[in-house]
Amino acid sequence: MVNVIGLGYIGLPTALMLASHGVEVVGTDYNAGLVKTLESGHTTFKEDGLDDLFAAAVKAGIRFTTEYQVTDTYIVSVPTPYDDFSKKVDPCYVVAAVNSVLDVAPKGAVVVIESTVSPGTIDKYVRPAVEEKGLKTGEDVHLVHAPERIIPGNMVYELLHNNRTIGADEREVGERVKELYSSFCQGEIVVTGIRTAEMTKVVENTFRAVNIAFANELAKICRHDGMDVYEIIRICNMHPRVNILQPGPGVGGHCISVDPWFLVGDYPSLATVIGESMKVNDGMPDFVLERIYDIMKENGVTDISRVGLYGLTYKENVDDMRQSPTLQLLDSQARHLAEGLKVYDPFVTRDVVKNQYHDLDAFLRCVDIVVVMVGHDEIKKNQSLLEGKIVFDTRNVITLPGVYHI
Repeated sequence: MVNVIGLGYIGLPTALMLASHGVEVVGTDYNAGLVKTLESGHTTFKEDGLDDLFAAAVKAGIRFTTEYQVTDTYIVSVPTPYDDFSKKVDPCYVVAAVNSVLDVAPKGAVVVIESTVSPGTIDKYVRPAVEEKGLKTGEDVHLVHAPERIIPGNMVYELLHNNRTIGADEREVGERVKELYSSFCQGEIVVTGIRTAEMTKVVENTFRAVNIAFANELAKICRHDGMDVYEIIRICNMHPRVNILQPGPGVGGHCISVDPWFLVGDYPSLATVIGESMKVNDGMPDFVLERIYDIMKENGVTDISRVGLYGLTYKENVDDMRQSPTLQLLDSQARHLAEGLKVYDPFVTRDVVKNQYHDLDAFLRCVDIVVVMVGHDEIKKNQSLLEGKIVFDTRNVITLPGVYHI
């Protein structure tokens, strides 16, 4: 039996995938309300294919509880926030989960950390937690790191098809965990050491963040001299060894916007390019807000309440708002002692910000300027609704004439 600890965006799909592929699984989460929702037959967030996977797992016998189980294998998939000031990872949730596991785990149990952590976190924080219990790693408990590699909006497919890395102290234990993930993973699974596994996951997301920062900085340069950044990127990408990404209003989600800071926090004097890149990305919501004010001035719009932000999530066609550029922009506006921007997102059905609408037509009737912050299919397929509006498209998805861009 496998006890999956933490039933959020990563833990729940992992638990469901294992259960639906013949593994006995019990999912544990401290949130009693979340567990109750799952026990009642409902998932806790929207994701393509998740409901079908949930049904298959329930049919296979998956169970949900707030209690930690006595078993030989645990998968810890809890959040790893970082400190905004120091930019260092906060391992408190991981350590707390491991401590709870060790209270019930039998001798020789395998504890797999799926949570993304900065390189060295397991040595600095998890091993000491084991030792404080009077236990020895490699004998009483075996530590493994198997970082997740999935993205909201395509979780089910990527769980099945993405390559994975298994980091373990002992090769034999790593191979056992590899066999467990092979029950569903069709990608290549590499077994290596724990520090290498920690580093590879963070480096993957850092690579993407740095490349996004290059695109964003290029957009600012082109804006300064009145050049079309999208045309420049299109032509440059015709070169066989060039692949510039698209600029945007900022970087959100719980990976690309967070993981690179782990390296900056741990290696402040070495990760200089990474640190400057993250500053560029973090500064994009402010840049977009300044562009909004410029567009208002150019078009004679003086009332900020006549401006609407389309999209609250951090990417298209999901309900995930973690580190959303729109939320960052609204925070920036509040810091400037201003408010009034209207907001709408088809995937966010509850009120989370001021002046939020839940009907697209009503939203559009109340604004003169529409700022497309997220390229949901809804707006891409219904662009005619934007005719007659001043459109500022931060995602380059609107094909109407006269649209403003970053």
